Amino acid sequence: MQIFEKKGHIVVSYLIITIGILIYTFAWSAVMLPAQIVGGGVSGISSVLHYAAGLNLPIGVMNLIINAVLVAVGFKVLGSKFGANTIYGILMSSLAFILWQQVLHVETLFDVSQFGGFMCAIIGGALCGAGIGITFSMGGNSGGTDIIALIMSKYYNISPGKVIMYLDIFIVGSSFFVSHKLENVVFGYLVMIAMTYVLDLVLDGNKQSYQIMVFSPSNNEISDAITKEVGRGATLLDAEGGYTHKEQKVLMVMVHKTDKSHVMHIIHRIDKDAFISVSKAQGVYGRNFEKLKL
Repeated sequence: MQIFEKKGHIVVSYLIITIGILIYTFAWSAVMLPAQIVGGGVSGISSVLHYAAGLNLPIGVMNLIINAVLVAVGFKVLGSKFGANTIYGILMSSLAFILWQQVLHVETLFDVSQFGGFMCAIIGGALCGAGIGITFSMGGNSGGTDIIALIMSKYYNISPGKVIMYLDIFIVGSSFFVSHKLENVVFGYLVMIAMTYVLDLVLDGNKQSYQIMVFSPSNNEISDAITKEVGRGATLLDAEGGYTHKEQKVLMVMVHKTDKSHVMHIIHRIDKDAFISVSKAQGVYGRNFEKLKL
């Protein structure tokens, strides 16, 4: 029974990865490329080479060739650090580009000239971010410049994130040779901003958690109310006032963003003069929160 459940989970994961990649490549094919707006990554490199260098190859084919070269170099330099999800993502993104462009011709769906470059950048970036976010949420990816980033970080003291950022800035900047319009380069950077925002929203928007610290003589009562009304555990910490040197209890509670408002109302109801510190938590793992994935 467990074997069937595991296989079913794998099938669902790859189905969701496929949907994410289809959304990502649709944004490029139907919105960004017709408006001659280039984003980052291997898709951006393929677009620049296709239009500026005059290479008469479908972008899907070029995407596959560039990724294949990167994977081959990656295997040579880094060893076998690429899983099935990476290979699947590369193949699926290349096939999706061919599907949208050579088979369905989705570039004819919209008249992007009516939208304007700004709207195309926002729509394209948002769809790209949503697609990649869905793909990342299942552990998938579409290959690309992250391989270059890993290679660079092996030999130089630079983080992969910075390498990817610098590469994307360069790729988008080189799109000037596609349209010969400076505004399209600006729109390309706007795509990066919109994509990053939506990507974070998809990955962490519903998982955002807060750490709330409460300094109040009524912390025991506040803790009980939070536990009963919100269903969240709270921790009482022993503390000492730095000025008064009096012992006191500090209440610490971790909550999802959907519970934050309720918790704040409870604190205010019990002690209007309570001193409260609220900070976003980068990640909260354990019971009733996220499962730690290594």
